[in-house]
Amino acid sequence: MQDCIFCKIVKKEIPAEIVYENDHVLVFKDVKPASPIHLLLIPKKHIPTFFDLQPEDSQIIGEVQRAAATVARDMGLAEKGFRLVSNCMEDAGQLVFHMHYHMLAGRPLQWPPG
Repeated sequence: MQDCIFCKIVKKEIPAEIVYENDHVLVFKDVKPASPIHLLLIPKKHIPTFFDLQPEDSQIIGEVQRAAATVARDMGLAEKGFRLVSNCMEDAGQLVFHMHYHMLAGRPLQWPPG
């Protein structure tokens, strides 16, 4: 997608503080963190929302989930844990229409979240 900020980050046209990358997934620090650790996990393939997922995208979404576990272990979060959140559509708070997850950690998180 031409105007997608996350696609531009994937193409390295916009800088980001990347903490993990493989062939299918990019993980980088959120520029407006809501917790001490706030990362964005995105598939490199442009998928606007969960509603746009195709059967062939199952492997990519699995890669995002595995990246979450890898990054969490690498950051020492295995003992205390983390929250993985994804907003789908406007009412849920989705601002960038490139499917993504927020990894939040580094402090006790309250429930319900919003």
